[in-house]
Amino acid sequence: MNIPHDRAYLKAKIRTARASFTGRNDPARRHYMFVLETVPEKQLVGTCTIYAQHGHPETPHVFFDVIDDERYSSTLNRHFSHLTLRLGFNYRGPTEIGALVLHPDYRAFGWGRCLSFGRFLFIAMYRDRFQSNVIAELMPPLEADGRSLLWEHLGRHFTGLGYQEADKLSHKNKEFIYALFPQTPLYASLLPDEIRCMIGEVGPETRGVRRMLEDVGFRYSHRIDPFDGGPHFEADTDRITPVQEARRLRVSSKDVSTDVEDQILQRKVVPGFERRLIGVGDHDGPTRFRAAVGAVAVEGGYVVLSKETRAMLKVHEGDDAWVTVL
Repeated sequence: MNIPHDRAYLKAKIRTARASFTGRNDPARRHYMFVLETVPEKQLVGTCTIYAQHGHPETPHVFFDVIDDERYSSTLNRHFSHLTLRLGFNYRGPTEIGALVLHPDYRAFGWGRCLSFGRFLFIAMYRDRFQSNVIAELMPPLEADGRSLLWEHLGRHFTGLGYQEADKLSHKNKEFIYALFPQTPLYASLLPDEIRCMIGEVGPETRGVRRMLEDVGFRYSHRIDPFDGGPHFEADTDRITPVQEARRLRVSSKDVSTDVEDQILQRKVVPGFERRLIGVGDHDGPTRFRAAVGAVAVEGGYVVLSKETRAMLKVHEGDDAWVTVL
């Protein structure tokens, strides 16, 4: 769902990413696309994106606010709490992280976490390029054929479109949502129980992502995607743990031995050393951003790295390097 089988679409995404890294486009419309590469094979096994601002006057951020409507009748002495959905728009939205895709062979080794945390380190390094809040829109339970049952019971009735057709159109033009969806609250109580229970839930493959986001400070914002009901998680940018913990240091002349690095990467305890995410980039812009996982020792304002990590990051003694938790 994140990366459609559309070569023209992918080429456009890459062009936008290049313009974003080099600063040649509108700061609010920058999309930073990252890839995960194996070493030494140089095989691409994953990708993810940061959208500097999700929501503009021409392409607003669209969502349903999930609101409880409390009702009580003294005549009947009965109380009801109804779940309602109210359509909302944000024309100057938050930063969004999304489009994380990882090759199935690499999902069991924590590389998805490394890929995602690389984005947070990038945000810390170039903080002024991003908004005060970050959101993540998580995938909900979908049918085997990619359909959304919530859309079938709700959105299709208002638009006459299938889920994937409507979702694809919304990337280019959201006018049909505003024109055709009701502006008054929709009562989820009128939906079948099994459909209503999907609102705000994540799919089986997304549960790990939800736990990871919650671990670093994200919380469910009681907003969902209007197409499939996937929940929105949100955090204050400066309170996201890997952003908050990021430190700018200088590369030391010392080395972490290969033996120590191997032990640290195997998650063994070696006094004085830690497993961390290290990032580097240009002083005047992020055109050469790179990040790697390695063993580090922090000594004052310096960070000790292995020769292998320095080579991967293309840094030398005295260069700046950013370090954060993983």
